[in-house]
Amino acid sequence: MNTDLLLKVAGIGILVTVAYQILHKSGRDEQALLVSLTGLIIVLFMLVQEMGALFDSVKSVFGL
Repeated sequence: MNTDLLLKVAGIGILVTVAYQILHKSGRDEQALLVSLTGLIIVLFMLVQEMGALFDSVKSVFGL
């Protein structure tokens, strides 16, 4: 597994958590929810790209 991907996901998680806590404490719950959903979508897109690369390598190994 690529450690860069792991560090990117952890970094995004930390940033989203900090932004969520700041917005939640200031009473902006709707924006806090949007920040958390945006972070989740960004991480999911990153993981989908990596899964696509994994499936391409598996197809090349088995000659499909």
